[in-house]
Order: sequence, then C-alpha cells, then structure tokens
Amino acid sequence: MTEKDFVTVIGREFGSGGCMVGRSLAERLGVPYYDKNLLAEAAKEFGFDKDILAGADEKRPSFIRMFVGSSLGNSTDYGFWGTLSPDALYDLQSRVISGICRRGPCVIVGRTADYIARELPNLASIFLHAPEEYKCRRIIDRGDADTVEDALRIARKADSKRESYYNYYTGRVWGKASTYHLSLDASTFSTEETVEMIIRFLKAKALASGNQS
Repeated sequence: MTEKDFVTVIGREFGSGGCMVGRSLAERLGVPYYDKNLLAEAAKEFGFDKDILAGADEKRPSFIRMFVGSSLGNSTDYGFWGTLSPDALYDLQSRVISGICRRGPCVIVGRTADYIARELPNLASIFLHAPEEYKCRRIIDRGDADTVEDALRIARKADSKRESYYNYYTGRVWGKASTYHLSLDASTFSTEETVEMIIRFLKAKALASGNQS
C-alpha cells in the first residue's frame, strides 16, 4: 500500500479551506475528488437523480420535520412537504458515497464520508480547523461576507449545522481530534504545506499498515 491507495476523507470547519486542500490533495495523488457538487454528478452514474442529491446539505432534520414525518409514518421515504425526507436523503447520499469508495482511492470532502466508509481498511480521515480570525479573513477574501462580523456569523452558523448533522447521523463528535486519524490547524500552514503534511501522514500510515501485515 502507498499514499495513493487511500480513501481520504476531509472534514472541515467552515472557512478553513477544506475544499481547496481536498482538490489539491487529489491532484497530487492522481485520484478522483468529490465534494457536494461532484457527489451529485456521481449520483447519476448510480441511477439516482442528481438534482435530488444536489439539494442535500450538512444539516440535521428539524424537530418539526422529524415529528411530522414520524406521525405520518413516511419519514423513510417522503416528508410532509413531498420531497425526500432528511433520513431518506442521507441514505441515498450514503449509497452514492459507498459506491464511490468501492471504486478505489479518492478524496471526499464532508458528508460524514469518514463514518460511511469506516469499515474500509484503507480509510484515512482528516479534520481541518482554524482560529476564527483566519476563517473570517478567508470568508471575506472569497466574497462570502463584507465584514468580520458577518463572516463570523456565517462561520458559526455553518459549523453549528455541520456539527449537529454529523453528530446526529454518526453518533460521533464532530471536530473532536479522537474522531479522526489526523487533525490539523489549517492556519499554521499554506495549502501546499497542508497537502504535503497529509501526504507524509498517508505514507506513514501505509508503511505502518505494511508492517502489520
């Protein structure tokens, strides 16, 4: 096994640069890259409507949706609003991610992919975090906010949704270091340096796996 043989999953705080790191890592390793949009595209290859998966977001179902869906007995298929329920949508997304992982090595950002692929012997799970000042600066620089206050509000709201979503569907703790194989402060290094550190980690993990076999 080498660093190119892993299914590498990147969890990230909003504004930490997870997608940029993921794309760069996939390019360096020469493996496919998947984020929300590319997972929706991949859904077509597994016989699913990409527009359905494109609407999936890292947000746990609201109490009212869970309550109404459960009361009507349709929470596993269609919700009260006539669309796929959050649980059914998560199941669909999980099947697409599982199918992608069975194809071979790749890089996937978010979507609880580390949990979905948890049984894979070649899984490597990474989490990127950063101080709020760094995240706010990146959020402003990419045009998602005009002020630090707005950027901070956006980042905190997004991370709260991601945390609730991840914890709800996995029973794990989002962002906790022990949940992942490697946790990095993205503000400490450039994107290239972060990618290089992950590759070094993958090489060490591959070597350790070979020594154990």
